[in-house]
Amino acid sequence: MMKKVFQSLRRNPYQSLAGFLVLFFSLFLSLIIFTGLVSINGFLNYLETKPQIIVYFKPETPEELIFKIRDELSQSGKISSIRYISQKEAFDIYKRANKDNPLLLEMVSADILPPSLEISATKPFFLPEIAEFLKRQSSVDEVQFQKDILDEILKFTNTARRVSLVFFGYLILMAVVVLSTSISLKIALRKEEIEILNLIGASRGYIIKPYLLESVFLGILAASFSFLLFLGLIISINPFLRDYLSGIAELAVEIGTLKLVIWPLNPVFFSYLFLVVIVFGTLIGIVSSLLASVKYFK
Repeated sequence: MMKKVFQSLRRNPYQSLAGFLVLFFSLFLSLIIFTGLVSINGFLNYLETKPQIIVYFKPETPEELIFKIRDELSQSGKISSIRYISQKEAFDIYKRANKDNPLLLEMVSADILPPSLEISATKPFFLPEIAEFLKRQSSVDEVQFQKDILDEILKFTNTARRVSLVFFGYLILMAVVVLSTSISLKIALRKEEIEILNLIGASRGYIIKPYLLESVFLGILAASFSFLLFLGLIISINPFLRDYLSGIAELAVEIGTLKLVIWPLNPVFFSYLFLVVIVFGTLIGIVSSLLASVKYFK
């Protein structure tokens, strides 16, 4: 059967090349979009692991009261992590930050530094509610919560997701339309041969099988080449990524029970990426050939 596929490719090389190129560029751009969306989600997950609210208490606040507020927040189900920084710990942090400036060290003691809580929420939209709760506490001196920055990050990521999904859908639709049109032309050129097959009792499945296999072959071939180009691109910019993401130990997303590590670059992520693009290439080939055959036999 593959022999017939290669014969068909040689018989109509320009149409096959056009279909391959459209598939190749569509899948290549889709790989970039998909990786971008996964990276955005990974970056958001990373931000959620960092302290998003820092609340400073008045220096004279008893630890028991701070622990009561901490426990109340922990039991709300909206907190992923909460860390207490005592006055002594705050002073140790201050000393490390100003170890090269003895004058500043002489001017500050642990007694005047405020104890604090570093808080991370399970979801970003819980943060304003948590911040408001903390501001109502009489023992709280200051609540650091960069609401404007958080709102801009969420707005950007939501916009990026919507735009990427629309563009991704357009690329897939364009690939299906071009490939199905190419197959329709091939079917039309072999109209007489198909009519003879119909007359001798060949089933519709038997007639469209070569076109289906050809489309799947082109889909897998285009997916493989697009993945290789994408892999080469990522490897070439890896030094830049290493410098840019030097402060981030890991970026990961959770898909069901699977934790997929995006950064640092690893073979597991690329294996899943290759599988995804192969599946997409195959599905595009199948859908395109079925659309072309249904249109012809209708």
